[in-house]
Amino acid sequence: MDEAISAARPVDRAGSDRALLAGGVLAGPVWVTVALVQGLTREGFDFRRHPVSVLSNGDLGWLQIANFIAAGLLCVGAAVALRRARHPGLGPRSGPWLIGQYGVGLVLSGVFVADPLDGFPAGTPAGPGEVSWHGFAHFAAGAVAFTALIAACLVAGRRYGRQGERGWAAYSVATGVFFAAAWLALIGSGGRPFAMIGFALAVVAGWAWVSLTLTRTLRD
Repeated sequence: MDEAISAARPVDRAGSDRALLAGGVLAGPVWVTVALVQGLTREGFDFRRHPVSVLSNGDLGWLQIANFIAAGLLCVGAAVALRRARHPGLGPRSGPWLIGQYGVGLVLSGVFVADPLDGFPAGTPAGPGEVSWHGFAHFAAGAVAFTALIAACLVAGRRYGRQGERGWAAYSVATGVFFAAAWLALIGSGGRPFAMIGFALAVVAGWAWVSLTLTRTLRD
């Protein structure tokens, strides 16, 4: 009996790890879908003027708050599984740590709500408005998440390159560089429409990279 229980434990862990990785794969598509539907349907929101973070305000703000927290927790869970899985690009330490850090940043982005901005929610004065303490904390949490995601892409690109997997290496590096460039453009432009749209596309690209990378681990 004891031998049967001991033999079952590795199987149970493998099953739980696959579930955690699957959750990480789904985090991005769910996050993007929820944010996109809100952005297209909530009064006063404009992707050319508003970052997705401001959707955390208003009567339906809880949807985006939950979106941030759920996606972050799924990424943290995937990072735990990655520590035990052999991933050719992310490795056993730095990659899982960075994916986990990305998840923690997302959770904190939900806990600390961004400030209303430039007419959203409806009734908010035009312009950037004042930054509250929780708005500042939201920016800091975003910086944690974005930095971790960029670093994870570059780390994976380097590891893939060393292993001769040029396609995955190029894809990972390109995603990290695109995300970093879009983020810097957003900061440097003060939120101009082209930068807002560019950064929104970079966020989608970053989530796609996370999902595809974790899918590879599941497949292998």
